[in-house]
Amino acid sequence: MRHELIGTSAAKGLALGRARLRQPHRLDIDESLIAADEVEAERARMREALIAARQELSDLREQVRGALANEVGEFIDLHSMLLGDPDLAQGLDEMIRTGRVGAGHALRLQRDRLVAVFDGIDDPYLRARREDIEHVIGRVYAALYRNPDNQVIGLAGEVLVADSVAPAELIQLSERGVVAIVSAQGSTLSHTAILARSLHMPMVTAVPEALSLINDDDALIVDGGSGRVLVEPSAEDLRQFRSEHAASNRERRALARLRRAPTRTRDGVDILLYANAETREDVAQAHALGAAGIGLYRTEFLFLNRREPPGEDEQFLAYRDLVLGMDGRPVTLRTLDLGADKADSGGIVLAHEPNPALGLRGVRLALSRPELFRTQLRAILRASGYGQVRVLTPMVTTAGEMVAVRALLDDCATELRAQGQAIAAQVPLGAMIEVPAAALSIELLLPHVDFCSVGTNDLIQYLLAADRGNDAVGALCSPQHPAVARVLAEVFEHCHRAGKPVSVCGEMAGDPAHTALLLSLGLTEFSMHPSSLLEVRRAIRDCDLGSLRQGAQADADHGEALASTTA
Repeated sequence: MRHELIGTSAAKGLALGRARLRQPHRLDIDESLIAADEVEAERARMREALIAARQELSDLREQVRGALANEVGEFIDLHSMLLGDPDLAQGLDEMIRTGRVGAGHALRLQRDRLVAVFDGIDDPYLRARREDIEHVIGRVYAALYRNPDNQVIGLAGEVLVADSVAPAELIQLSERGVVAIVSAQGSTLSHTAILARSLHMPMVTAVPEALSLINDDDALIVDGGSGRVLVEPSAEDLRQFRSEHAASNRERRALARLRRAPTRTRDGVDILLYANAETREDVAQAHALGAAGIGLYRTEFLFLNRREPPGEDEQFLAYRDLVLGMDGRPVTLRTLDLGADKADSGGIVLAHEPNPALGLRGVRLALSRPELFRTQLRAILRASGYGQVRVLTPMVTTAGEMVAVRALLDDCATELRAQGQAIAAQVPLGAMIEVPAAALSIELLLPHVDFCSVGTNDLIQYLLAADRGNDAVGALCSPQHPAVARVLAEVFEHCHRAGKPVSVCGEMAGDPAHTALLLSLGLTEFSMHPSSLLEVRRAIRDCDLGSLRQGAQADADHGEALASTTA
């Protein structure tokens, strides 16, 4: 019988296929203590499972060739790094040896501990990394308890319906003809979702009833754009699917032709499109799609899942490779945005905070740990010798914070030059505008910065007092709220008046539905995930900037007239 399920769009596209269900690993294991004479055998089982899991990833890395290797290599390497972390192996071994728990029980306890750390992270992108932990633990669990029913299966024309899917699995799934993914859990910011978008595999996540309301061999229409899943579609549904699928293919071909097209409005105004990046694959994709540069690179990934913070040389090499990858185009490195919600990251130990999202994070943490901050600034400055680099400071609230950051940056530059290091003559310093206080007093910040970048994700939720990750109030967290447009317009105007470049790097910039609004408010620099570049470029090319701004001015004049009438 026909019915419809609603989830979250993770990767756009339309697909029609048979359902293939895969039940999740439940980690249902015996929690009773093991006998003393069983300890060594359980320790050996765990070591063998870890070795087997690492070998599977290594084999997969060897099998993948060509463009696909570039797409998935980062994710395989990340999972391999997590599996190779000595803390993971030692922690599991210690639980078995001293706690006398079985290998499976130790694995679940370790999983729960790590997941709790990621669940406390405020940044939704970083919080989504908990899925990587789940996938890695799931791989080890599968090595401990081989279950043929849970092996990756799939024939041409099938839609995999699962609790979650690891990014490395997508290689096998795509090779075996799986046409779409429906998952009960997951996030649009997960590595699996990012890879699905790169591979153009339609994906719908967060469909909790998927495994209970879909049966094996049910016919499914998956609409990755809207997040809809039609089970046993009607004849009319099928006719509509064929029509939309043909239109989607035409649109994809039209977008592909925009790879090298200028980002220019209909009335001839050039707009800058930058990319947000977290991985080498993002950088490669941004370069290939003609991004003007990297508008936001999250550096905290270097600090996650390790006992000690990365040293200067390690950071320098990562930043240098990023700069070289953009071949002379500007790269904006956001400095460390860790806080008490990531207390286990990089060996940085902080006091517990009841509300870490509003606590010691971003620039506040950086200034409280000057040696940690100086190490990162030195690494960034050294990378500036290889191309255009800009420094972006997160969670700025006051002008005094930027004065302090500037002093540290200048001091590090003086040190490096004295040591004979080749660094750029000038490295622009910017402030991320995501705290309402910074947005509303932007004129006080501007004398102390070279550019601004508006983080609309946090700015909107702080401005509207609505957590965008909370489904109960998510609808309130809307970029369409008049207060958002008013604050953005004021920020853009003050920046333009001061001659300081300003961009938007939040999700709002990557949504073509908001392109015209941002242009009308005065924005000329956008930064977004590489997968959104072509759609936003097309939206910009369809806009007449003069008409948009005339309309915006008319609306403003009308609003002022109404206000004076009612005063």
